[in-house]
Amino acid sequence: MKKYDMTIRTLCARIKGQPDVTEGTAYAILFTISFAHLLNDMIQSVIPAIYPMIKDKFGFSFAQIGVITLVFQLTSSILQPFVGRYADRHPRPYALSLGMCFTLAGLLLLSFAYNFMLILLAVSIIGWGSSVFHPEASRVAQLASGGKKSLAQSIFQVGGNGGSAIGPLLAALIIIPFGQPAISCFAMAAVLASLILARVGRWYGMKLATVTRQRHAVSAVAGGLSKSRVRTSLLILVVLIFSKYFYISCMTSYFTFFLMDKFGMSVQHSQVCLFAFLAALAVGTLFGGVLGDRFGRKYVIWGSILGAAPFALVLPYVGLFWTITVAVITGLVIASAFSAILVYATDLMPGKVGMISGIFFGLMFGLGGIGSAFFGWLADRTSIDFIFRVSAWLPLLGIIAGFLPDMKEKKRIL
Repeated sequence: MKKYDMTIRTLCARIKGQPDVTEGTAYAILFTISFAHLLNDMIQSVIPAIYPMIKDKFGFSFAQIGVITLVFQLTSSILQPFVGRYADRHPRPYALSLGMCFTLAGLLLLSFAYNFMLILLAVSIIGWGSSVFHPEASRVAQLASGGKKSLAQSIFQVGGNGGSAIGPLLAALIIIPFGQPAISCFAMAAVLASLILARVGRWYGMKLATVTRQRHAVSAVAGGLSKSRVRTSLLILVVLIFSKYFYISCMTSYFTFFLMDKFGMSVQHSQVCLFAFLAALAVGTLFGGVLGDRFGRKYVIWGSILGAAPFALVLPYVGLFWTITVAVITGLVIASAFSAILVYATDLMPGKVGMISGIFFGLMFGLGGIGSAFFGWLADRTSIDFIFRVSAWLPLLGIIAGFLPDMKEKKRIL
């Protein structure tokens, strides 16, 4: 921790004395905020990971499981655009640490909730914490990018995906054997994340002071596009987010049930398979950022979502080994899109990083929640196998990415 503190102080001193340093990529900050993202999303991934346990304990239907996800995702999503818009105008470096305190409170409540309504309240409080964290953290990633925006966003995002992958695995090792009260063990992660984010807030405040003096360096990347073309492009991105996260919501919420129902797997073994899929999402996210900066974000978006379609379509019809293999491949391919989508959207609306990040993270959570509720409702009326056969068609919507304009970045956005 002392070494990290010295790194923060050194960076802040260099920024204060040499404003041109702001154009470099601050990898120490990027990996730190990524680690905080890992802790944040690890905590959040506990929620879907405990679905089989609470379904048996409280006798919930699949529709009720879907409602839990819906409430969590909506509270995570509705506030994010407003938080992001406020952050663009009035940045609050220490809001990151404060948001994690909401997550901590919701986590402790979830560990002792004894009925459906208390569980809904607990997951909504965790969602509030997420709505504060993501827009401000995305701004930090952009400020630390040094112009490598897709890479910076991917480093940030891969932490979240890594946390989402680790969460179910830890739930299988800690929560499933010891029951609902063991959820409180994850409180240590929330406390650690809050402390780390307080330190990042110090760097963030120093960086903001420097960037304020260098506003002339910001260029309107989307200046060559008409307003109608920008709106159309944003609408296409929203449809792509819908296809990606409706499909992923089916996988994250019901893949364990699919494996138990079709192959007779135990809860713990199915959680390990879910971990494999989520880990693939994390790896794919990082590669997407590298490829986006090198070959263009449009082509990464197009190839990622549409490229996942053949694997998604075959997944419901193969045996156990190929089900896991195809799930991992699907995760690797489809995950590379989000960082490219988010950075592409901020290029369309330069100077509004917080608001755009809030909108797209909000859409990610909100559409994921709606998708989970919808597929839960559909599973109650049909079967788990049926919803996987239906959701497999969603990645085909990736074909519309071909209508996005080619974006050429003229200057680095700080």
